[in-house]
Amino acid sequence: MDHQFSHYAQLGGETAIRRLVDRFYDLMDSAPESYEIRQIHPKDLQSSRDKLFMFLSGWLGGPNLYVEKYGHPRLRARHLPFAIDESARDQWLFCINQALDEQVDDALLKQQLKTSFAKTADFMRNQAG
Repeated sequence: MDHQFSHYAQLGGETAIRRLVDRFYDLMDSAPESYEIRQIHPKDLQSSRDKLFMFLSGWLGGPNLYVEKYGHPRLRARHLPFAIDESARDQWLFCINQALDEQVDDALLKQQLKTSFAKTADFMRNQAG
């Protein structure tokens, strides 16, 4: 697969994706706006960081690291054990949007990613409200 024009490449590849994921989880770990969603994650976020990095690598058009290691992401099914309502969705989006604002200079790319993340986060809801 030619990744030359993918979001993965536009963001800056592996290093940029790692930086984005690290900032996302740093925010989740420290921002009061994400307190509730932080509670459903493990105390040590390293595994979560690694899995999100691998997932985003492929989702953004780069190497399919997650699929190679774990198989199909089955994203919604993997999250069904956790109560995800509008509040949890919004807390997750707060973290990713803040990380994007801090890490991505290209306004069009940033907006495209925010739109894609919002659709995906909304799809993950499994609780009313």
